[in-house]
Amino acid sequence: MFHSPFITFVLLYALLYRYMKFGFVKVAAAIPSVKVADCKYNAQHTEAQIMIADGKGVQMIVFPELNLTGYSCGDLFSHQLLIEQAEVALMQIMNNTRQLDIISIVGMPVMVNSTLANCAVVFQKGKILGIVPKTYLPNYKEFYEQRWFTSSLSYSDITNIRLCGQLVPFGKDILFDTPDVCFGIEICEDVWAPIPPSSELVLKGAEIIFNMSADTENISKHQYLRSLLSQQSARTLSGYVFSSSGFGESTTDVVFAGNALIYENGNLLAESERFSIEEQLVMSEIDVERLRSERVVNTTFSASVGEYCGTSMRHISSELVSSRNLSLTRYIEPHPFVPAGGELLDERCEEIFSIQVAGLAKRLLHTNCNTVVVGISGGLDSTLALLVCVKTFDKLGLSRKGIVGITMPGFGTTDRTYNNALTLMSSLQVTTKEISIKDACIQHFKDIEHDMSIHDVTYENGQARERTQILMDYANKIGGLVIGTGDLSELALGWATYNGDHMSMYGVNGSIPKTLVKYLVNWVAQTGVDIMSRNTLLDIIDTPISPELIPADENGNIKQKTEDLVGPYELHDFFLYYFLRFGFRPAKIFYLAEIAFRGVYDSTTIKKWLTNFCRRFFNQQFKRSCLPDGPKVGSVSLSPRGDWRMPSDACSTLWLKECEELMA
Repeated sequence: MFHSPFITFVLLYALLYRYMKFGFVKVAAAIPSVKVADCKYNAQHTEAQIMIADGKGVQMIVFPELNLTGYSCGDLFSHQLLIEQAEVALMQIMNNTRQLDIISIVGMPVMVNSTLANCAVVFQKGKILGIVPKTYLPNYKEFYEQRWFTSSLSYSDITNIRLCGQLVPFGKDILFDTPDVCFGIEICEDVWAPIPPSSELVLKGAEIIFNMSADTENISKHQYLRSLLSQQSARTLSGYVFSSSGFGESTTDVVFAGNALIYENGNLLAESERFSIEEQLVMSEIDVERLRSERVVNTTFSASVGEYCGTSMRHISSELVSSRNLSLTRYIEPHPFVPAGGELLDERCEEIFSIQVAGLAKRLLHTNCNTVVVGISGGLDSTLALLVCVKTFDKLGLSRKGIVGITMPGFGTTDRTYNNALTLMSSLQVTTKEISIKDACIQHFKDIEHDMSIHDVTYENGQARERTQILMDYANKIGGLVIGTGDLSELALGWATYNGDHMSMYGVNGSIPKTLVKYLVNWVAQTGVDIMSRNTLLDIIDTPISPELIPADENGNIKQKTEDLVGPYELHDFFLYYFLRFGFRPAKIFYLAEIAFRGVYDSTTIKKWLTNFCRRFFNQQFKRSCLPDGPKVGSVSLSPRGDWRMPSDACSTLWLKECEELMA
């Protein structure tokens, strides 16, 4: 299709604008000071919060239900004076904010064919974009809304009404489109319905739902509300912005706590202080690109879109909001694979460990096998694999002597890792074997005419494959299974020797990222072993990560440190999470990493290792295409039978080019 130069420019500008913001949409939930039935006062405070929000770069702001009049006006809603003054208040706000880009959503009563509707009014730059009436009117306990208002269901034949001298789209079938996002609106009780309007709105394209509310407080209701909103946000794969009436509403019979909550796919991004007597403006950035990625991957969502007919929606377009420098206020977790500390971390570690144990237990029972073989290096990964084997044998009532731990010292093995391997196997009471690989490797290098003074990839991989051969052959000898030790981070980077440590008969660590391995081992050390084992585990945790394939230094210390060669694992795990989980481009991953690791790594370092990650991830896919079985533990996996299916010869040009642009 041919576009005129002007249209092409506009399209390119819109794409560039969206790219520069990386899919983030800045939203706010406001809780203004309110006086019941004082529309002028309420307008002034609403207007002030709109201006503050606009100054902070907010693109859309939502206010509580009926905030221009106050929710608790009671039978005053039947007075024409109140209704007229609410309209005057709206005109005043629109006039005083017409120079601002921000889209505002305020609550007010609106006359429709001699009936009164409880409405959300959406406006920008002095123009009303649309009016959405409330659908479900609570009429139980302290609520009497049907006494004053009419449901949107009664207005099915009305598509436009006049308000503030403007002919405006009206109805529950409205979606609002901006260059960044499509959003919809529901009001308070709507989200409590068995099938909330927001469920229909998202299936028709809404990515963010704004809810203006007037929830009253009672014991335990707030926790229920949070759960409800979180679940609705998660179920609809949407952002959810909730603003509820606060201090100033009538306390004749009930109290309003002023709840402002912002969710993204079920995760709470920001919230207000409850029962505050001060005005509040709660802001955060919703990652719409992340939501779109979730929806694309989640075929259940797309199937629901295809099967659901429902009401056809009217799309109302807003004006383009001027570009501003993006400055995130939301927290970016530097270790996204690791749950928050305290009880949650302990619970997650227990759950993850239980998944590993359950996976191995099933494989042992299926193969009628009561022996396993594990290569024990004294490093973190093999330690975790050994601990999983121990707990699995205990669970199945098998003797730990059926676990054969084999330590295979080579040219780079240090006393520290060697002694830790032997001590740990002894304290855990598994069968211990020591088989040196030195003589076998010397003979092998002689056979293939390799100079042992050249410590290249042949020198390193020869040792790794010799170890794997020992494990496989010994497992055949005793009728056991070789348990793999490689983790998710190593698989992502291809930091494994093909047909060496890359291979096993069951890989229990295959979906555990390196940053999480340390926490799992520490959790077992603190909760599930004897004192001697605990002390050994703690020293293993403090040992530098290394394959120990290069001779130690003159002091006998580890010379070959993995993170010096491939980069910090905490960076790579961060890259992996956003690359694999959401399909983010390098520029966005870099932007997030700069925030998450501010003060830890500079921009140059992050760019360097991000480029390295992208290059290695593509080049090393062939190793992942033939992985052994192993249990999926977290939200991502690299199994070719599960989460990740990619051609081994896929081209990395686009990703590396963007990395190069970052380096420029």
